[in-house]
Amino acid sequence: MPASVDLRIGIDVGGTNTDAVVLDRENTLLAKFKTPTTPDLTSGISLAIESVLAGLDEPVERITHVMLGTTHATNAILERRDLYKVAVVRIGAPATTSIPPLLDWPADLAEVVSAGDVVIRGGSEISGDPLTDFDADALAQFLRSVQGTAQAVAVTGVFSPVSAEHEFLAEKVVHEVLGDIPVSLSHGIGALGLLERENACVLNAALVGVARKVVAGLTESLQRNKIDAVSFLTQNDGTLMGLDYVLRFPVLTIGSGPANSMRGAGYLTNITDGVVVDVGGTSSDIGILINGFPRESSTAVDIGGVRTNFRMPDLVSIAVGGGTRIRATADGITVGPDSVGYRLRTEALVFGGGSPTLSDAAVAAGRMSIGDPEKVAGREETLKAAQAEADDQVWNAIDQIRPSRMSVPVVAVGGGSLILPKDLPGFDDVLWPENYDVANAIGAAIASVSGQVDKVFKLGNRTREEILAEATTAASDEAVSAGADPDEVEIVEIEEVPMAYLQDPVVRIRAKAAGPLGAV
Repeated sequence: MPASVDLRIGIDVGGTNTDAVVLDRENTLLAKFKTPTTPDLTSGISLAIESVLAGLDEPVERITHVMLGTTHATNAILERRDLYKVAVVRIGAPATTSIPPLLDWPADLAEVVSAGDVVIRGGSEISGDPLTDFDADALAQFLRSVQGTAQAVAVTGVFSPVSAEHEFLAEKVVHEVLGDIPVSLSHGIGALGLLERENACVLNAALVGVARKVVAGLTESLQRNKIDAVSFLTQNDGTLMGLDYVLRFPVLTIGSGPANSMRGAGYLTNITDGVVVDVGGTSSDIGILINGFPRESSTAVDIGGVRTNFRMPDLVSIAVGGGTRIRATADGITVGPDSVGYRLRTEALVFGGGSPTLSDAAVAAGRMSIGDPEKVAGREETLKAAQAEADDQVWNAIDQIRPSRMSVPVVAVGGGSLILPKDLPGFDDVLWPENYDVANAIGAAIASVSGQVDKVFKLGNRTREEILAEATTAASDEAVSAGADPDEVEIVEIEEVPMAYLQDPVVRIRAKAAGPLGAV
């Protein structure tokens, strides 16, 4: 196996296109390739790798690392497919029985995912003291009832980020009854809020099968192309995690695509703070870069109709993309929300198709040069009106997410970004960096490795400095576990929030560590 970083392949599998790049150790772009995304994961990744290597004037033996970003987890939830049946265990009776697990889930998703649920006695107070004794017998009885149906188990304890003791006890019982079955523990996934953390934990357990397919597909693709390299997947904070880590926390890959694009945009422009607009074939994701990393959402995030509270980039997404359909109706011009997606080159007007799209509007406006401009003749007024509507949607989304009324740089990336206007009122000029079309794959290739801890600590007889040291050490250990170089990891973010109205001093600490790839 390789011992140090030499050449890296970055791959981003989007809903419309799959992009691949090769960077050297100085992050110089050596080759790039873009191809329509295929329904089959393995063949699509393999084609992207094979094609980008064809444009590389270097031996394949120099490839030491491969980084993959994919929308498969997100799509699995949105499309209700390839999800494991999950036995849902909440440790919190008698305090939390009024709202059963999955109560606020969409009915169709709950039907696909749930193998049954139970609320057993146990859990802790926010101070870390136990609510009541852990009921192992009730858990074992429930697990026997779902044996043969459940493919994974999700365990959520009340205030487990403060004390995870009962979650670990539950994990032991699960393996005693059901054997070697994937178990997700909520304290490592979400923040304090019980229902949102439980939802995130259940989604994580349901996505284990998807993660296994992605890991197997990537591994097989590398073998097909005779690449002996260390593999990573990107996660939703713009950093990397090793394949073993992916199998434990597949839910963290949700939102990785926009995070990759934002990191790539920052790298290509040398901008550490600004707005990034990532335009694909179906939608645009608008986010904020702060210190070179995507700003994380401070509120609960809805994923496929499920409210969660684990870390996600703060995004505004709108149905404005290169393949977004335009329709003229009796009530006026409509833009989207549907898209021709990867069929753009067969269905758009400029390619001889019959579906007016925002790419056609961009060609008519002189923003983009693709296909045959003559084929939009006679539809200029409709396309111009649609372009104006799309521009308004983009401006409103950027205005909604920007951190202040001050003018900030706006970076446009993604294959569909040429549909955007060259300037936006109240903002600096829109920037299109070189290789903007593969910023997502570049973001994957340059990513560092991170670890994060969001936990409540009871001070007791310990000092504030001791608590901070414990939190930062735990974050650093998470980063190393995910594949970071232990000698280069540093704390990049720390937040300390004292908890009020408690008898004993309690503080919530959120710490994030990041570092470059470790040698193998």
